[in-house]
Amino acid sequence: MKVISTKIPDVKLITPDIFEDERGYFFESFNQKNFNEAIGSRINFVQDNESRSKKGVLRGMHYQKQPFSQGKLIHVNYGEIFDVALDIRKDSPSYGKWVSEILSADNKKQLWIPEGFAHGFLALSEEVKVMYKTTQFYSKNHEKTIKYNSRIFNIKWPEMTQYFLSDNDKSALSLIED
Repeated sequence: MKVISTKIPDVKLITPDIFEDERGYFFESFNQKNFNEAIGSRINFVQDNESRSKKGVLRGMHYQKQPFSQGKLIHVNYGEIFDVALDIRKDSPSYGKWVSEILSADNKKQLWIPEGFAHGFLALSEEVKVMYKTTQFYSKNHEKTIKYNSRIFNIKWPEMTQYFLSDNDKSALSLIED
């Protein structure tokens, strides 16, 4: 597996070793020991989630407040997304900055987003299935959302004729809530 730091060094882009032949392909999508070594710390995942979206669906920017802040390992097993991590760690030199990556079933890349980040994605293909592991359980009482097009953070989303948002994402605030 190849791991590279993004322009926010704590966010990592992971590319698995893929073994292909005329029959198809094989790759290890997750190995706890190798992942911990690559990230440089012991990470414990407690929940796996899957979402299905149609083209133009924008989900985000979501995060959970302490003590339920979540680290996420994101990958796509069908389709393609524009994936975004926004640093909301107040003591971070990259506070308020964001990184993005194209994740797809074809490129098989994964994005590690540690605790202290808001996360969102835009479905680029007709249908998308996103899988992600989390380091903390979901807590509705700790869930927060930042407006995807907040001028404060100025995330450059790919242009589409229309974005499809949940009611929660439509009513999100432009600021980080403590």
